[in-house]
Amino acid sequence: MSNQIRASSSLIRRLKQQMSNPAVLIQTRSFTPSEGQRPVIVHKRSLDILHDPWFNKGTAFSMTERDRLDLRGLLPPNVMSTDQQIERFMVDLKRLEVQARDGPTDPNALAKWRILNRLHDRNETMYYKVLIANIEEYAPIVYTPTVGLVCQNYSGLFRRPRGMYFSAEDRGEMKSMVYNWPAEQVDMIVVTDGSRILGLGDLGVQGIGIAVGKLDLYVAAAGINPQRVLPIMIDVGTTNEKLLKDPLYLGLQEHRLDGDEYVSVIDEFMEAIFTRWPNVIVQFEDFQSKWAFKLLQRYRYKYRMFNDDVQGTAGVAVAGLLGAVRAQGRSMIDFPKQKIVVAGAGSAGLGVLNAARKTMARMLGNNESAFDSARSQFWVVDAKGLITEDRENIDPDAKPFARKVNEISRQGLWEGASLVEVVQQVKPDVLLGLSAVGGLFSKEVLEAMRGSTSTRPAIFAMSNPTNNAECTPEEAFSIVGDNIIFASGSPFKDVDLGNGHIGHCNQGNNMYLFPGVGLGTLLSGSRIISDGMLQAAAECLAEYMTEEEVVQGKIYPSISSIRNITKEVAAAVVKEALEEDLAEGYRGVDARELQRFNQEELLEFVELNMWNPEYPTLVYRNE
Repeated sequence: MSNQIRASSSLIRRLKQQMSNPAVLIQTRSFTPSEGQRPVIVHKRSLDILHDPWFNKGTAFSMTERDRLDLRGLLPPNVMSTDQQIERFMVDLKRLEVQARDGPTDPNALAKWRILNRLHDRNETMYYKVLIANIEEYAPIVYTPTVGLVCQNYSGLFRRPRGMYFSAEDRGEMKSMVYNWPAEQVDMIVVTDGSRILGLGDLGVQGIGIAVGKLDLYVAAAGINPQRVLPIMIDVGTTNEKLLKDPLYLGLQEHRLDGDEYVSVIDEFMEAIFTRWPNVIVQFEDFQSKWAFKLLQRYRYKYRMFNDDVQGTAGVAVAGLLGAVRAQGRSMIDFPKQKIVVAGAGSAGLGVLNAARKTMARMLGNNESAFDSARSQFWVVDAKGLITEDRENIDPDAKPFARKVNEISRQGLWEGASLVEVVQQVKPDVLLGLSAVGGLFSKEVLEAMRGSTSTRPAIFAMSNPTNNAECTPEEAFSIVGDNIIFASGSPFKDVDLGNGHIGHCNQGNNMYLFPGVGLGTLLSGSRIISDGMLQAAAECLAEYMTEEEVVQGKIYPSISSIRNITKEVAAAVVKEALEEDLAEGYRGVDARELQRFNQEELLEFVELNMWNPEYPTLVYRNE
C-alpha cells in the first residue's frame, strides 16, 4: 500500500482494550466476533437456556452459572471441560455413523451430516468447535459434495427451521416479515432461489441446505459470529415436476415465476433486507444462469452483495490458473500467453472467463487492445460445440468470447466443433471444465491433451458435486501423463504414480475465497464489492503456496489451513478497498486508521475480529 504509515503499538492495544471492555458490550448489545470471553447478557434462564443452541453449554456450565441461571439440578452434577465434551461427541459420532444411516442405501457421509446437524441444533459453540478442529474431514460433509445429497433429501431431513423463507406469496409483506428474525444485527446472508443447486438442477425450497452449508463455512473459516449469519430461501416455485407432484414437498407447488414477476420478488426482498440491516453483506448462491448475471449487474453497485457462483468460482479458478503458470516454472506475468479451452458457458463458466480475461488485460496494460488480446486466448465450448460469431441466438454474456470466423478457419476449426476437435487443434495449456457434465473429459479428449504445447499442461475438472466432475484425477494422470497439474471442484484423493511419486489432486474449493471476501468487506466497511477486491483475493490465494509446493504440483493449500488463508485473503481485500477509496472502516476504526496499519498490524486487526467458538460467561438480566 502506498504512503503507508506504521501504526503505533498503542493503537493495537487500544483496539484490544475496546474489544475486551464489558461496558461496550452492554451499551451496544453487540456480538462481534472479537468479543472473545466478554460476558454476554441473556434474558432467559433454566430450560430456556438449555433449549437455546446459541447459549447452551450442556454439561460445561460451571456451578456458579448453574446457580445464576437456575440450572442446578437440571444437569448431571459433573462439570465437563470443552475437550471432554468433544471427546464424548467424537466417540458417539464414530459409533453412530453406521447406526444413523437411514437404510443400506443411505451414504455414510449423509449419516455424518445427520449427527453433526443434531449437535448444531442443540449447541452451536460446540458444533463450530468440532467443525473447525476437523475442518478437512467435515467441510465435505457440511458443504460440497454431501450438501448436494442434503438438498435433494431436505424435505425428508427437515426437523427444525434454520434461516428464513420468503416466497412469492409474501409479496407486499417482506418489509414487515423481515423483523420476525430475532437478531438485531446481521453481518452475512447467503440467499438462494433453489433454481440451480450445484449441478443438480432445480431443487426448489430444498435449496436452503446450500445456504446453511455456506454460512457454516463463513463461521468456521472467517470467524463470522454465528449469531450474525442468516440463511435465506426465496421460493418462487419450481420447474421440478417430481417436486410438484410430491405430497411431502415443503415448498410452493407451482411453476417457477419468470420475467418481470420474478424480478419484482427479488427487488422487494433486497429492499426489505437492506432496510432492516443496511450494512449486511448478501451472497447470492446457486441462481440459474439466466438470472445470475442479470441480478449481479442489477444490484452490485447499489448493495453490498456478490454472487459466489459467478465471482467466487472465478476467483478460485483464476488463482489456480495463476498457480499453474507458476508450476510451469514461469512468472505469473506470463499468464496472458496461456491458451485456455473452457468447457461450459453457464454462470460459472462465464464468470471464470470474464475474471481471467480481466486478469490478463490488467497484466497487458488494461486498455482496449489488452482486452482484445486477452479474448483471443480462450476457446469456449458449450453443449452445441465451439462458440463462434456464426452462432445463432448467442447468449449476450457469451458473445465477447465467440471466436471470429476467419481466426478459427485458419486453425482448422468451425462453429460447433466438438471439444475433442478443439483440443486437438488448439493444443491448449489449460483444459478448464465448468460444464456440470460428469465424464465430459473422455478418453479421447484427454488423449488429445497429450498434444498440448505446454511443458506442464493443466486439467481443471471443476464441476460439483463429485458425480459431475468432468474426469477423475486417476483418468487424467493415467491418460495424459504424470507431469500434469490437476484440480477439481470436489475433493478427490491424491494418485499414487509409483516410484514414490504422487499426483496431487488440488481441490479448487470456493471456500478458499468467499469467507475472506465477506470478512474483508465487513472489516473494510466498503459499500460495494469491487472487481479489484475480488482480484486481490484471487492473487493472494495464488501467492499463498511456496515455490517448492508449486513445483510439486500443489496449486491450492490444504483445507486444514483455512482460518489462516481466510485471514490473509481478508487482509488483501481490506487493502484493495483502501486503495480504491471504498473503505469506510469498522466498529470505531475508520479508514484513516486502517490506512496506517502495516501488513502485520492489518493481519492482527483481522484476527482480532474473527469469532472463536469459546463459551462466554452468561449473565442473566430481566428484560
